Amino acid sequence: MNLFAEILGLVREAVAALVADGVLPAGLSLDAITVEPPRDPEHGDIATNAAMALAKPAKRNPKEIATALAARLEADPRVTRAEVAGPGFVNLRLERAIWLARLGEVLEQGAGYGRSTLGGGARVNVEYVSANPTGPLHVGHCRGAVFGDALANLLVFAGWEVTREYYINDGGAQVDVLARSVYLRYREALGEAIGEIPEGLYPGDYLVPVGQALAERDGGRWLEVPEADWLPAMRDFAVERMMDLIRDDLAVLNIRHDVFSSEKAVYDGRIDAALEALEAQGLIYTGVLEPPKGKAPDDWEPRPQVLFKASQFGDDTDRPLKKSDGSWTYFAADIAYHYDKVVRGFLEMIDIFGADHGGYVKRMKAAVAGLTEAKADLDIKLVQLVKLFRGGEPYKMSKRAGTFVTLRDVVDEVGADVVRFMMLTRKNDAALDFDFVSVTEQSKDNPVFYVQYAHARVRSVMRQAQETMPGLGQDRAALRGADFKRLESPHELALIKRLVSWPRLVESAALAHEPHRIAFALYDLAADLHGLWNRGKDDPALRFLVAEDAELTRARLALIQAVADVIAAGLGILGVVPAEEMR
Repeated sequence: MNLFAEILGLVREAVAALVADGVLPAGLSLDAITVEPPRDPEHGDIATNAAMALAKPAKRNPKEIATALAARLEADPRVTRAEVAGPGFVNLRLERAIWLARLGEVLEQGAGYGRSTLGGGARVNVEYVSANPTGPLHVGHCRGAVFGDALANLLVFAGWEVTREYYINDGGAQVDVLARSVYLRYREALGEAIGEIPEGLYPGDYLVPVGQALAERDGGRWLEVPEADWLPAMRDFAVERMMDLIRDDLAVLNIRHDVFSSEKAVYDGRIDAALEALEAQGLIYTGVLEPPKGKAPDDWEPRPQVLFKASQFGDDTDRPLKKSDGSWTYFAADIAYHYDKVVRGFLEMIDIFGADHGGYVKRMKAAVAGLTEAKADLDIKLVQLVKLFRGGEPYKMSKRAGTFVTLRDVVDEVGADVVRFMMLTRKNDAALDFDFVSVTEQSKDNPVFYVQYAHARVRSVMRQAQETMPGLGQDRAALRGADFKRLESPHELALIKRLVSWPRLVESAALAHEPHRIAFALYDLAADLHGLWNRGKDDPALRFLVAEDAELTRARLALIQAVADVIAAGLGILGVVPAEEMR
């Protein structure tokens, strides 16, 4: 049970009582009321903004509401004290027994502690990676892949039904470039000296085995035929092989998608249906756009265009759907692709884009709003660049691609768990520095080590307890039956409070679509655990294992096992395997 949700219910009941007493008017919306830990633990256990959220609609002074609310809340047996602070916050202190009782819940649920029904089983489509199928994934794709996969895991943990989708960009001119590059490697595989790769083609050695595979399959079939005949065959073969390569790259990070959708299939017949849906609502017209702000491009000229009324849904301007040659714009294809998601039953959609797609956010959100009469929700998360370093020096070399560092290069060197955790140590829209040296250091400054060490430290203590106090009993039933009142240290209580905050943090991270909050929370939890360990080094009475006091030892083992459970839950969301021991 989410204790913060329970206290939110208590606050709402108190508000309802104030309405019944005539202190507040009827009909107030309670949606803006929150309960959360105060920024300074000295201020209490839980704070609510209820008085400030209700003051304006109730036309009452927030401090007057807060005073009445505090009196109501303090009458509840779970609350030891309710204080009014600042402009109208109410800070609550709860009975110590409330926190201690929750420890048993953690131990009962194990790594499932914090799972939520918040999503209510609603279907959500998370589209991520969606790289052009023209080569191996690079480190920039790596960050988006990890972010998208962790977000999908988080939403599942919080009660959503998630479909993980990859949009294959196989409908643009870059696929023709790929096809010509593969054709060159095909000729090379048949013995032709091709010399330097011509400018404009893809030079990476990753295409050598693709050309060889085609030569083995088809022999010299394509050597003496015109490009118009071999280009479609090269395109299909190359995209298939590149997607195999991309799937293999993602698999080393334990990332697997449920659905792969083709851009080419969208161009081949789905655009008309989507645009008919917009046209039926009067959202498509022929018009002339204003020139771009600032200096207009030299080739710009006013001309009639087929336009979508994107500005009606918050975009800066209306958007063209056809190019000057009559072909569809990329935007038209993207509208059709998202319409296909809606037809498949997704009214919640999340797209993970690179930072260079920032200008696309408003128009895509406008398109989805127009397609669904604002019934569907599209959230677009932009993922910033990753800067690679080695010992503080910029690192740019690649083994396979020649021009960039591949995802496989990074994972092969430091491991999937390190990569996944480190890619989530910054908010998605903040740049991230990745140093091959520092991410493998065994220090507090390396968050993945610090968190993994906390889990491994608990496992080590449990093994030591088994060896030195074999009759103690450390199975879950025994630990749940421990006397938690023996946990008298304020540091132990603070750690319990952090554990009890975990379900609330999961839900808030899921609602915000921010899996990095999980990584941050795990670091803080690990810091508390290591802090308790260090205090025990200085004071034997504070150690986890106290040979002469079995009951105290069992209570402390229960506490650190609960810590390991929450760390395991959080690492599971991030897609990282908890460490049993550090080597």
